[in-house]
Amino acid sequence: MRTVITGRRAGPAPAGILGTGSYLPEREVGNDDVGRPAGVDHEWILGKTGISTRRWAAPTEATSDLAAMAGQRALGQAGLTAADIDLIVVATSTPDHPQPPTATLVQAKLGAVGATAFDLNAVCSGFVFALGTAERFLAGREGSRALVIGADVYSRILNPADRRTTILFGDGAGAVIVGAVPHGSGVLAHRLISNGDHADLIGVPGGGSRAPLTVDAIAAGDQFFTMKGRAVRDYVATHVPGLVRRFLADSGVDPAQVRHVVPHQANGRMLDDLAADLGLPHASVHRTVDRYGNTGAASVPVTLDAAVRAGHVERGELVLLVAFGGGMAVGMSLVRW
Repeated sequence: MRTVITGRRAGPAPAGILGTGSYLPEREVGNDDVGRPAGVDHEWILGKTGISTRRWAAPTEATSDLAAMAGQRALGQAGLTAADIDLIVVATSTPDHPQPPTATLVQAKLGAVGATAFDLNAVCSGFVFALGTAERFLAGREGSRALVIGADVYSRILNPADRRTTILFGDGAGAVIVGAVPHGSGVLAHRLISNGDHADLIGVPGGGSRAPLTVDAIAAGDQFFTMKGRAVRDYVATHVPGLVRRFLADSGVDPAQVRHVVPHQANGRMLDDLAADLGLPHASVHRTVDRYGNTGAASVPVTLDAAVRAGHVERGELVLLVAFGGGMAVGMSLVRW
């Protein structure tokens, strides 16, 4: 594994989170709805995943629509308008189209004229990777602000008969505004890690330059999302707790100082195990997986927004964001609220 961004950065104007926002589609999809085609029922899904329900996008909604709504809500909380934004990064693995970037569609929907806009794909770790990218972009650009969004519409790439995947995923978008904050607060450190030796654990086989979608490929189901669930769970259990401990140690942070953990909402039972293994005695581990399912790159910012709007995160508290996903990719950020 190789760290691509790490460490604290001193500067005249540290970057931090000025506002949060999220958007979940109106359509609520229960366990029986997704379980019936997959041959399982509500109790089986609840016991295996801790998920009771999830939201799926309407036929007229795409990733950019969800992302723009979340972005608008983050702007509102920050007291800003789209004209105040210099950079838009959309983390997604379910873009509206292969081209153009979904971020440019979000830019147009919001009216963020002049903002640099691009997509980033690190699957379910994408939001944390995008946050690290935006924070680095803002360094030395006094007065600049970024809109960082995690958004996915997984319902469009699920095989209804595959109980390993179709029961887990929902659609959604979460966003933050990043800009200058007072000294002593803001983003303290990032660590972004990729391990391509395990890239086969999660993916969509067809639709790219390696395997374009043909009639035969569609008949074989190559357009659907696939995941080796047990192997993914083992990977997370084996690697993520140790990576978090090393990240905190390298950042000079005592684990007892961490007050909030916002993890990727992969699976409720996986979160139970992860929370027990992290060794953070005073931290609240925030969850939305029970009502929204796994929303991919949206899960960390959606859960962060829920915690912030509920008043659970107080000024000065230390927040740890932890995400893991296809690639395999692991992203961690420390934020002083």
